[in-house]
Amino acid sequence: MIVAVALFAIVAVAGGLVAAVALSGNRQRHVADAGYSSTYPTTADETTTEASTTATTSSTEEPTTREPATSATGTTQHPTSQPPAGPRSVVATGDNPLFGGADYGLQNVPCSLSRWATDQSSVTRFFQSGIGCLDAMWSRMLGAVGLPFRTPNLSVPRSLSESSTPCGSGGTTTGVTPFYCSANNTIYLPLDRIELDVWGNHPGPYLAILAHEYGHHVQNLAGITEAFANQRYDAGADSAAGLELSRRLELEAQCFSGMFLGSASVSGGSVDKNIYDEAWNAQDRGDDYARNGKRDHGSAKHNISWWQRGASKNRNQQCNTWLSPSGDVS
Repeated sequence: MIVAVALFAIVAVAGGLVAAVALSGNRQRHVADAGYSSTYPTTADETTTEASTTATTSSTEEPTTREPATSATGTTQHPTSQPPAGPRSVVATGDNPLFGGADYGLQNVPCSLSRWATDQSSVTRFFQSGIGCLDAMWSRMLGAVGLPFRTPNLSVPRSLSESSTPCGSGGTTTGVTPFYCSANNTIYLPLDRIELDVWGNHPGPYLAILAHEYGHHVQNLAGITEAFANQRYDAGADSAAGLELSRRLELEAQCFSGMFLGSASVSGGSVDKNIYDEAWNAQDRGDDYARNGKRDHGSAKHNISWWQRGASKNRNQQCNTWLSPSGDVS
């Protein structure tokens, strides 16, 4: 199978809201309670982390690299043709190991976020702390199903022109959205692309955007992105089938974003009901408001429904857009 793209950027539609959305109010709690914790195939006896308002997420160690063997004479012996040690991605979409069990989902880990403010330094600290929380949850999930993990890089320039990226403008003709670049495992969140003028001092929507782009990082680690790229190459990127594949990829990242916010909101720590409700109410986005007219991210209706499904269900299989009918990913 030909690997279709060497440099691949995945973007989030982050604009075109029809009207201002109320970010707080009397919305009913949609996420399950503290019994929401998921089980893993290799850690079934792991208990849910107790909620704590002051807890911080612990760093998850990546698989260690083995040192070259040294002979008795002191000569370093390097293996010649052995594959890299540790877990490897599985190039598959709907039957990826990530979806191997009905109860697979993110375990509830308390998240400690840096305080949100709209200046560049504060935004960067907020997103860095958010990545720490995402790492703590997704590293466990990926490790439990035998998939590799590494934390993504982060770039928060004032505008993309200040940052060098092998993915150019993010793979879009408009160049107005945040994106994840698989070529260098970097999430790009330029200040002029995250709608500071829309959401202001409400951190929930920004955390959801970060979690969406991190969802693309998870897809890349799992091998889903490569499988998608191969399928889209065969179909033609701008064909009806190719655009549907792109929508499946994007709506799955939406669902992964919801999973994180839902799990974090019942884990104690910084992601409280207000932040969760802000994120819940900020998902009216997608192709209905796309400036380029291309239907590659899904309708506003489906961006909302897939995010809310992830937030309320917290199950990987519930986010498996690849096996869903075409009508659910339009």
